[in-house]
Amino acid sequence: MQGKAADTVVVLDFETTGLSPEHGDRAIEIGAVLVERGEIAGRFQRLMNPGFRVSSFIERYTGITNDMLKGQPRCEEVMAEFAAFIEGHNIVAHNAAFDRRFLDFELKRTSRVYEGDCCCSLLVSRRIYQDSPNHKLQTLVSHVGIEPVGKYHRALADAEMTAQLWLSMIGRIRQNYDISIVSFELMQELSKIDRLYTHRYLVSLSDKQRSA
Repeated sequence: MQGKAADTVVVLDFETTGLSPEHGDRAIEIGAVLVERGEIAGRFQRLMNPGFRVSSFIERYTGITNDMLKGQPRCEEVMAEFAAFIEGHNIVAHNAAFDRRFLDFELKRTSRVYEGDCCCSLLVSRRIYQDSPNHKLQTLVSHVGIEPVGKYHRALADAEMTAQLWLSMIGRIRQNYDISIVSFELMQELSKIDRLYTHRYLVSLSDKQRSA
């Protein structure tokens, strides 16, 4: 598959006041890393004030307190800055459907639209690391042998560990299947196919690359 390389992306993570922007939940932190040719080339992290107090559950879950959010810029201000950071790049997130909803919602409030493609590292990991006990980020980090960074459920730390997981999956594909060109489109396709056909799919792709 041709197209943009999978190892040049922006990996992002949101911490939020809840699960549903459609029902009033807002972002309270964005963390992202820019990966270029397999190396982290930039970072973005901001707390943001949602305009109301967050629940005690969210304070405990994320470690982000209401006191920490006092005086922070509003979501609209941060997202306008973040839009420039991701412009021209495809994005990756662990459980991307969640993060993409908040990305689109918060950007819409700034009259901006993200026009790149998105891929879910959680879905890809279910195909690549089928022997993992589960596919939560913390479990996969331990399973793969990635060095933990910071605290889980803080946006930048989760984004950095997701980036390392993403790169480990690309490396596994290259090594196990002798596939030299791992495109973003390939990873998107892997996130959709039946996991039982993962091996067959990658063997077929490897054969095509060798015969090209």
